Order: sequence, then C-alpha cells, then structure tokens
Amino acid sequence: MTVIGGGIAGLCAAIAARRGGAAVCLLEAAPRSLRGGNARHGRNFRLTHETPRDDVPDRYTADELRAELRSVTGDGTDQVLTELLIERARSIADWLIDHGVHLQPPGTGVMPYSRRTAFPLGGGKAMINALYVTAERLGIVISYDSEARSLLRAEDDGWTISVRSAGADDTIRTRSVVVCAGGPGGDPAWLRENFGSAAEGWMVRGTPYADGRLLDLLIAAGGCAIGDPTTCHAVPVDARGPQFDGGIVTRITSIPLGLVVDRSGARIYVAGAGVLPTHYAKWGPKVAACPGQIAYLVLDVAGLARAAPSALAPITAPTISELAVALQLDPAALLQSIDEFNTAPANAARTIAVPPFAAYPMRPGLTFVHYGIKVDATMRVVQADGRRHDDLFAAGMIMAANVLRRGYLAGLGITLSAVFGQVAGEEAARHVRG
Repeated sequence: MTVIGGGIAGLCAAIAARRGGAAVCLLEAAPRSLRGGNARHGRNFRLTHETPRDDVPDRYTADELRAELRSVTGDGTDQVLTELLIERARSIADWLIDHGVHLQPPGTGVMPYSRRTAFPLGGGKAMINALYVTAERLGIVISYDSEARSLLRAEDDGWTISVRSAGADDTIRTRSVVVCAGGPGGDPAWLRENFGSAAEGWMVRGTPYADGRLLDLLIAAGGCAIGDPTTCHAVPVDARGPQFDGGIVTRITSIPLGLVVDRSGARIYVAGAGVLPTHYAKWGPKVAACPGQIAYLVLDVAGLARAAPSALAPITAPTISELAVALQLDPAALLQSIDEFNTAPANAARTIAVPPFAAYPMRPGLTFVHYGIKVDATMRVVQADGRRHDDLFAAGMIMAANVLRRGYLAGLGITLSAVFGQVAGEEAARHVRG
C-alpha cells in the first residue's frame, strides 16, 4: 500500500499499517530536510486523561473536550468522527511514546502549564524525526522529493499513481492508498482564487507542499468536498518573516500589551479579543481586513518587558514620532491614536507612555483552510454519490473539515492528524490483508 504525505498523519498511517501487516511505501513531496509537513512547527497536542500523568498535570476529561469542540465548531460537525477523535485522544500520547516520541515533563522548559495538552520534548521537529526513525526501523520504504501527480483507478484492482521524483516521472501500482497530503492553502494561486487579491498580502505559516493538489485529485476522482474554501484559521505573524514555513516562532503574541494601528496610523480594535489564547484567531481576520493586509503593534518599554521573546527583534525608537517614521506611518496620526488609547478608561493599566517605544509589523498568517474531503468513520473517501472505494483513504488536515468546519482548539491539529492517520492505516492494512 502507499501513503501520500510525510507529515504526522502520513507517518502514523504508515506505521499503523506496517504494524498491521502491510508492506508500505511513503511518498513525501518535500526534501528530507523539510519533511514532516506543518507538524514540524507544532509544539503541543491535545489529549484527554482522567488522572494526572507524568507528562500532563491534573485531569482533562472527554466531556470537557466535547464541550470545547462544540463551542468552537457549532453545528454541522460529523458527530461520529468527533466521537472517534475524542475516544482515541485518550491513548494518543501513549501511542506516540511507544513509537519513539519523548514528552516534556510538566513545569520544565519555557512551555506553559497545561492540563489539556502535552509537549513533545524538543518540539514538533523532534517528534517527526522520532517517528521517521520508527518508520525506517519497521521497514517502511520512504521516498523524498516525490510528488504524486495523478491518482487513477486501475482497470483490475487498486490504484495507479504517477509520481515525479527528482525531476523524473515514474508510475506506482498499489493495492491501497492513504492520502495524507495536508489541506489546501500552501499554493498562492489557490489562495487568490478562493480569497481574492487580498490573499497576496498573506503569509503561510506552514509548508508550501500542502498545496491542495491531492485534494483536487480526490475531487476529480469523484470524492465529495466538505467545508468552505473561503474560510480559514489565521493569526497575526511578523510581516518580516518568511512567506512560508514561519511556524510558531513568527506569531505575534503580545497584542494585549499594546495598541494596534493600520498603515494610516488609525487604531484598530477587536471587541472581546481579551488575553486568552483565542485572541490570536480573532486578530488574524482583523489584520487581513486592513488596507494592504498589514498592521502594527505598538508597545512602550513596560509592554515590551512583559512581551514573550520573539524570533525577530522589534523596531524601536526613542520617540513616537521617530517610531512612526521608521514604520513609514503618519506621525501625527499615530500620536493621536496613542493619545486616545492612553486616555480611554479601559486602558488605564496599560498606557503607552514610557520610552523607548517598539513596534512589530504584522500580516495575517494562514494556519489552515476549513475545506477538504469527506470521509467515513474508517477514513474511506466518500464519493459525491455516497459510495466509497474500499481501498482509498484520507487522513489529517486534508479531511479535518469533517470535524473542524470552523474554529480551532490549541493542539488539536496534531491530535486529529495522528488519530485519524492511525485509523486510516489500520483500515488500509485490513483491506490489503483481505
């Protein structure tokens, strides 16, 4: 059997299938140095537990996860898949540990206290590397720089995959396929088509290899699309970061400590954003709606002292006027916005008054799109007419819209991808074994 995509979902699918008795080939479009998809940037994953664990304190129950999912996704979510995700979230940490992943003990390092999520020791890249070591040890054949270009039903049985590897084309015949190539959004042309010209000012936080090509192939093969291609999860990121693959380190985390203005110097505000982690998702669309899709976070010395360390140093100046010049903003407009901010009663505890002053330029950073392919409880791709092939599966962010029609919970992406990758691999192995 063949797994397309070498991120967390593809690795879990390949390992589960190999453990289930199938011979497995894994195709990763990225080079070896960039393998692992968006999970390379992950720092935690969500899990349920009734009692404290060595790697997660306190307790976080299935009912709590169910309620939090309902609060962000609302109606329309596939309840069977949601319950499957909740049920298997109890065992995901142990499964990863059994396959080489090490978790960080609570209260160590710089990661925050969390009873909802566990932190891979060394971050997402270390987790991915550990799973690749396990995959290689199990005898899974891994092919890097290998992009699936077509997916066609074979005349007798199985599938024919056209693969371009290192500039050369090849054809693979396989009895079963698990597509774990990530959701769409890594292709600027796809973003412009679905979000308009404003998408040209966006940045993609993850891999450019999750470009929607495999989703298009599944739909062309009769698969049923699910979700809305014009909705996404986006957060503010440093506008000076890379266009792709900035990951978690370019996210701007200190918005509650300062003032945000657009490129005219006028203040922009998000009602109810607050200081909880959910404020990131509320600010992302707001920045995307700004002229030129750019905004600026302004802090004084007190706010900057409380801000978390950032990958890129802030732009600083001894006066507001000089900071405005450095940002290419109108000094008078910025001074007026800061005066209004400082005199507002609600901001009395965090005025911007003490030099030196600092600023971060921000753009919307796309995390994922709420759009993908429909699957059933075995991860088989559901056709537009309701049928499904016994030997075609999808897992990970390419099918996340079945559960996440909107919204997001911290750490859920890795959990969803790992859980549904396992299910797809197990079911594909059963099919191959007959």
